[in-house]
Amino acid sequence: MFDSQIIVNLTYVVAAVLFIVGLKMMAHPRSAVRGNLISSVAMLIAVVATAAWIFVDTNDTLAGWLLIGLGLAVGGVIGAVMAVKVEMTQMPQLVALFNGLGGGASVLVAGAELVGVTDAHATVDVMLAIGLSGLIGTVTFWGSLVGFGKLQEIDWFEKPLPIPMPQVFNALVAVLLLIMLAVMVSGGVGWPYLVIILLATVLGFTLVMPIGGADMPVVIALLNSYSGLAAAATGFVIDNNVLIISGSLVGASGIILTQIMCKAMNRSLVNVLFGTMQAGGGPAGSDDEMYANVRSTSADDIAMILDTAQRVVFVPGYGLAVAQAQHAVRDLANLLSDKGIEVEYAIHPVAGRMPGHMNVLLAEADVPYEQLKEMDEINPTLGQVDVAIVIGANDVVNPLANTDPNSPISGMPIIEVDKARTVIVIKRSLSPGFAKIPNPLFAAENTLMFFSDGKKAVLDIVGAVKELG
Repeated sequence: MFDSQIIVNLTYVVAAVLFIVGLKMMAHPRSAVRGNLISSVAMLIAVVATAAWIFVDTNDTLAGWLLIGLGLAVGGVIGAVMAVKVEMTQMPQLVALFNGLGGGASVLVAGAELVGVTDAHATVDVMLAIGLSGLIGTVTFWGSLVGFGKLQEIDWFEKPLPIPMPQVFNALVAVLLLIMLAVMVSGGVGWPYLVIILLATVLGFTLVMPIGGADMPVVIALLNSYSGLAAAATGFVIDNNVLIISGSLVGASGIILTQIMCKAMNRSLVNVLFGTMQAGGGPAGSDDEMYANVRSTSADDIAMILDTAQRVVFVPGYGLAVAQAQHAVRDLANLLSDKGIEVEYAIHPVAGRMPGHMNVLLAEADVPYEQLKEMDEINPTLGQVDVAIVIGANDVVNPLANTDPNSPISGMPIIEVDKARTVIVIKRSLSPGFAKIPNPLFAAENTLMFFSDGKKAVLDIVGAVKELG
């Protein structure tokens, strides 16, 4: 008869393999849904195996099983309600919240384990794992809540911190954290854990509060990595192999995604965390002078332009998410495809407010995966595009990134829609994007502005195209 621990470890191996397979499948939109389902099944297997092992090896009472079942039921109900109720436009906030809850769970589990640690078991590795779990988990929890507040545009989270020299302040807090961690590990005592949580709470606020909305995709990816690292540390605390593996996978993938986001913005992670993207003046002259030659258009005029086009590229941004225009855009694209027009979507890595935001929105609208083109793939051919339709994007199509070395976004890779024969920008006004800088694309000779709500504008264009026949 097999030892129960051997059976549990074999089950953990199965769960770990499924985690890796699911993560690999999430790398492509076509298989992402299946990958998510496989990862969910892996987590269920891990939870059930852990619960069964606890029951068998500790002769736990029925009350323990009932508590585990209650936790699964409550969590399942909350997850199901969120999946149904939360709008796609609120997905970045939900991801930030999930990151925070993961970090908070690690803090509580590590704290509970610390309560039961005896002097004989207060070894260096155990105390270090508990301390790191509390530190990283707390920073993740509060940092994610701040990120949620910024994404939700809650006024309090947009205000600057009343702290002189915040970077120096953060450095002092970090030093105090390391001192408390050293005391906890070397002395084998638990009281520094509370101090670590308090200091990490402060650091969670002071690290994320100064970061602007334009950098939120990077912050979300980084906090996702933090939640994984906290989970991995907690795995060492409770000696759970599958938690170590899954946490390490999340931590590593989050770091990789963070690097991709930074590269897409041509900024270093240090610059994102400790620098600021200040509003720049752009070219000489006022915004009024820059926009003096802006030309507006109508749905009927756009329909006539599209009627002679052979290739059309949609460039979605956060404004598309706010207007919930993804289904209307899909309908327009289908209408154009039926006329024999080639339709594609140009996707910038940091368009929206979380990594992959535009991919998620368009997938939700059943846009064919093969029509989604990454920035590096679409840019070389934009000169052969008849019409580029920009919906709610701003900074990611701003040509100042290529032309003005003094611009805050100088050097940031953009989708070069200005090379298209005709550019149609659907926007409510000439207001700037997250970077708070003007966009000369709006006044370019080949650009037409359609001032309207994104969804209403696209629906009007759909109606005008149908009238042309």
